[in-house]
Amino acid sequence: MTNTELTRKKFIQQTMGVIGYGIVSSAIPNSAHAVTKNDSPKFSKQLVFKNVRLETGFHRDDFEVTGTKTALFCITIEDGKIKSIQDNTDIKGAIDAKGYLMLPAMKDMHIHLDKTWYGGKWKAGSKRQHSVQDMIALEEKILPELLKTSTARAENIIELLQSNGSNFARSHVNIEPTSQLNSLKNLYRAIENKKDSFGVEIVAFPQHGLFRSKSEGLMKEAAQMDIDFIGGLDPQSIDGSIEKSIDFTVQLALDYKRGIDIHLHESGESGFKTIQYLIKKVNESPELKGKTFLSHCFALGKLPAKLQEETAVQLAAAQIGIISTIPFGGLIMPIPTLYKHGVNVMTGTDSVVDHWSPFGTGSMLQKANLMAQLYGYSTELELSRCLKIATNNILPLNENGDQQWPRQGDIADFNLVDASCSAEAVARNSTIKALYHHGKCAYQNSTSSSLS
Repeated sequence: MTNTELTRKKFIQQTMGVIGYGIVSSAIPNSAHAVTKNDSPKFSKQLVFKNVRLETGFHRDDFEVTGTKTALFCITIEDGKIKSIQDNTDIKGAIDAKGYLMLPAMKDMHIHLDKTWYGGKWKAGSKRQHSVQDMIALEEKILPELLKTSTARAENIIELLQSNGSNFARSHVNIEPTSQLNSLKNLYRAIENKKDSFGVEIVAFPQHGLFRSKSEGLMKEAAQMDIDFIGGLDPQSIDGSIEKSIDFTVQLALDYKRGIDIHLHESGESGFKTIQYLIKKVNESPELKGKTFLSHCFALGKLPAKLQEETAVQLAAAQIGIISTIPFGGLIMPIPTLYKHGVNVMTGTDSVVDHWSPFGTGSMLQKANLMAQLYGYSTELELSRCLKIATNNILPLNENGDQQWPRQGDIADFNLVDASCSAEAVARNSTIKALYHHGKCAYQNSTSSSLS
């Protein structure tokens, strides 16, 4: 953290006043903790669960994996971590997990918590907007009204994500002249209100174009605040120069020790050139490896197969991740090719009932299900592997069927799911019965009998 960086808490204090901030703080629920940079975790007291179903291996015949082995266990949680995993016994006073399957908490790695219709009146999309440029023009008109409710609606979306098993999100936040830093300020409040049950990374995102909207100064201000990534948008089609836009973004990330996460919708030659130029810049600055991402990156889906393979190798070498919302229809992303070459692939909701799209459900399990359908993954092993796109690469079993999660000492971020195994959970979009964040219950399904 730089000397000039403002923390989220300090920013809220400065913008609301100490009394106003105290009111917000006193309203924070006493649940689990999603750590902001300067807060110490508020861990749970010891919890003991019985009848927790864990995956223990695979059933195989002489041709393939035919099923998943499971067993019931007792699990003890202390100080927000898994203290022990023991054979199942009827421990008095233990929480009865009722045989529900324990799976890793989901991670929504691309969403816009700061702007949505969700929580308000239903509104479908419009045919008036045909391009990203059209949507930018629309945003410039509607953002002042959206800002009036953006904190409450961000909290509503967080609750939606929790009900779908996610305890973490990477949120892009508008930084542009229309809302200035107000979208960021309002999101800080929502994060503070939900910090005990949800974690958030922030991407400072010049949604209206870095140079098109003259947002350079605002982006420099945002970079000095409590954010995690420097964002960007379609360098050629929106800002008119791949090199100028990427150079600014990379330098800002280097100056303030941030990561990079760029929206790249361009699917033609300019999209491919943007990918190549970003790879070049990251290789020139190795400290950005593992901290740089391309969101959407539709250009990959338009490349010939051979060039997809070559580009995947380059992305993996530069440790540039791809965050795909797994689009379907006329564009099928080469996610299997990316996985084949070791590219870090994640997914996210993107829009939740907003002016960009009315379809976002907030379910990462649904994204895993969609991926399985798109690429023809229907076997037990294939379906179980699909779960990793929902959990940010955490799986209960490795390819050989060896148990690798959970283990003693792991952070106690998990779901209890009404499914017999990961493969069924992905294929059937199984019901999330409960979500635990750092060992505390962040969500429990109200339509079924409570855990006890």
